Amino acid sequence: MSVVEHNAIDVRPRISEADVGDYLALLKPRVMSLVIFTALVGLVIAPGHVHPVLGFTSILCIAVGAGASGALNMAFEGDIDALMSRTANRPIPRGRITQQEAMTFGLILAFFSVMTLGILVNWLAGALLAFTIFFYVVVYTLWLKRWTAQNIVIGGAAGALPPVVAWAAATGSLSVEPWLLFLIIFFWTPPHFWALALFRSDDYARAGVPMLPVVAGPDATRLQILLYTLVLVAVALAPWPLGYFDAVYGVISLVLGAGMMWLAVDVYRYREGKAALRATRRLFAFSIVYLFALFATLLLDVVVRAVAPVIRAVAPAIRAAVASVTG
Repeated sequence: MSVVEHNAIDVRPRISEADVGDYLALLKPRVMSLVIFTALVGLVIAPGHVHPVLGFTSILCIAVGAGASGALNMAFEGDIDALMSRTANRPIPRGRITQQEAMTFGLILAFFSVMTLGILVNWLAGALLAFTIFFYVVVYTLWLKRWTAQNIVIGGAAGALPPVVAWAAATGSLSVEPWLLFLIIFFWTPPHFWALALFRSDDYARAGVPMLPVVAGPDATRLQILLYTLVLVAVALAPWPLGYFDAVYGVISLVLGAGMMWLAVDVYRYREGKAALRATRRLFAFSIVYLFALFATLLLDVVVRAVAPVIRAVAPAIRAAVASVTG
């Protein structure tokens, strides 16, 4: 056998081992579910009437765009994911999907989600979705995450944009309300992810990701969590006195905000041992409930407002029917 033959490179095409579940995992379903929910709230509270088909198309495109961002994020972070116990089981570190396959998959989803939203709904929404994907993949994944401890603070803008995109899809314009929703998610992101980073700091340190607990230490992170939570509670409450959301939202925001502050104070107070770990885990878990409940309140308010006239209209007929039966 010649030297050339001995050192020949195997150029046979690789047969992918990936299945549907692997490609679904690339979409980051848990993140996508939050994106879908916040976008739905932005769509529903927008003024005017949205045709159900266009509304469904808008949410679907936003969801697919979020999935595209997740796939591209995993494509560029395969080296990091392989070093972290939390992410080592993702498709790329396991060898189920190659970086090139994930990148191709993500780019196709990104292209079709943006173009479909632009053509079928409106180009303002399409442009905002394109910017959201760009910001998450290029600004956050390729730049911020690997280079600064403020990665979550600045990068959180990408996760806060879906309700803005949805509002633009519904109205073809922008207003104060979607930006209020943006600010709530934006200031929610740091305490949520820094709580996670506190009890996963070894993972981030091993992967060389400059999360705040790794760079500034756990005590500085606890202080930042407390400060950002204080700002979050104020920002989330502000739409009520400003007249954008009603008193029901305001009361629920106060109650939920008190819970967030209580847990953030616990994270700041308990700094060692099981008590510290329990405090960070509780804040992380409750922060998800906090955001969901806050946005669900806005959603339910719209539903109640829509149903109330119907109930008022049929109430006399119901009373008359009951009276005739009982009388």
